[in-house]
Amino acid sequence: PAGLRDRALIALMVYSFARVGAALAMKVEDAYMQNRRLWVRLHEKGGKRHEMPCHHNLESYLHAYLDGCGLAAEPKGHLFRTIGRGTGQLTKTPLPQANAYAMIRRRAAAAGIATKIGNHSFRATGITAYLKNGGTLEKAASMANHSSTRTTQLYDRRRSEMSLDEIERVVI
Repeated sequence: PAGLRDRALIALMVYSFARVGAALAMKVEDAYMQNRRLWVRLHEKGGKRHEMPCHHNLESYLHAYLDGCGLAAEPKGHLFRTIGRGTGQLTKTPLPQANAYAMIRRRAAAAGIATKIGNHSFRATGITAYLKNGGTLEKAASMANHSSTRTTQLYDRRRSEMSLDEIERVVI
């Protein structure tokens, strides 16, 4: 259950550009089918509701989590929950943001990632990947639920990437 939950949470933040608070506030019913596609309903800051279709990878991970943990039977229950000590099973308690952060740090360390990352890193990663693959800043702002593209530009990491080829152009 922990692995399914963690993969679904990370994928949600990457593929939907969701804030961790909005992801953790989700109920099971906030992942729903519409026109044969899984959608997510995020309750953003300021009381704004944001709905969007799932990327096919996110859809697969959410289905695996929901089916693998039997969550579909509890539509009003929290989607992301704590794991019971000693049992390894999901509890009814919602996953606190501090626990999500600790999970991210553990998963990053286990994957050999030395860079300090947190919950918000996935939002920036998703936005940057979207823009690198030809997405527009305006659509990224809409997907991230930003009222201004200037806010979205803060998450765009394309300019900060230096390629080794460019560095090797310095010849002395």
